[in-house]
Amino acid sequence: MTAAPTALAVPVTARRAPRQVRWLLRLHRPTVLVWTAFVLLTGAALLWLGGPLTDASAAAWKAYNACDYSPRCAYDQDAILRYKDVYTYTNVAVLVAPFLVAAWAGGALTGREMESGTARLAWTQGVSPARWLASRLTVPALLVAASTGLLALLHRTAWTAADGRVDTAKPWYDYATFYANGTLPVALALAGLAVGALAGLLLRRSLAALAVSVVALGGLWAAVHTALPHLWPSVTRTSDLGTGPAGTGIPTAEGVVTAGGDRVAAPCGSDTTYGCRAELADLDAVGYWRDFHPAAHHWPLHLVASGALLLLAAVLVLVSFRLLRHRTGPTARPAGGERTRTP
Repeated sequence: MTAAPTALAVPVTARRAPRQVRWLLRLHRPTVLVWTAFVLLTGAALLWLGGPLTDASAAAWKAYNACDYSPRCAYDQDAILRYKDVYTYTNVAVLVAPFLVAAWAGGALTGREMESGTARLAWTQGVSPARWLASRLTVPALLVAASTGLLALLHRTAWTAADGRVDTAKPWYDYATFYANGTLPVALALAGLAVGALAGLLLRRSLAALAVSVVALGGLWAAVHTALPHLWPSVTRTSDLGTGPAGTGIPTAEGVVTAGGDRVAAPCGSDTTYGCRAELADLDAVGYWRDFHPAAHHWPLHLVASGALLLLAAVLVLVSFRLLRHRTGPTARPAGGERTRTP
């Protein structure tokens, strides 16, 4: 007679995943609280910026423009300055978020656990190194993607509310505004998580991994900034010599068009000065050309750059798993379902 199955017959691996998540949140509770406070404060500031601050600044600029250079003009200058300050602070906060993620991932998520031996303790408790690393990456990735995505969305909403209403509002092609106004903060934050996790595994020292993670993400951002204008086909606009180079957006290249139809580098900006007219005459120039990205290219540039960053993050995660497997050795699965290291 066979015994009836009981509720206790649950695979060990099925019970271990939730336990790893709870342990991870408990271990990094201070960081979770600080990050939550950062996201809430920045989000509240962006909501304030896109609502009352934008309305007050727009009203102040409307009153100022109605003055028409009158010696007696009453307008709320404080509202204009307050909008500029809060916009600058929130813009910096959105752009700094990926670096905070990278610093935490390298200094605490893997670096500190490798340095203190917490990781090896987990491996002796029936948790395989691969499962340990997977839990350290999956839950933070979800939280980081959701929170940085929320900040980027609120930033774009606030910027859109002021576009065309506040005279000092940044244009879309201002690089700081451009980076914060799309998917790049999310992709950079996830890349920072992957960079930090790999740095912690490589160096096994929290402070060293923290510093390397921040510097590496800065280098990665510089590479994205350099490659950005070339990630999507640009458009070309020509103009006459008196107008100068025309076309508003992210520039990629510009110069002059000769009478023979050649495009060469421009020696000066326009032909309004005698020296410039002489140089253009020597080149037999008949007009200017400029290659640039218009506003319609905002999302294509963001999506292509973000896709490249996410692909790189996936490669770094794969390297992290391969590195961990190389250092911990092969694993075997005994009859009970647990994974243990082989000597």
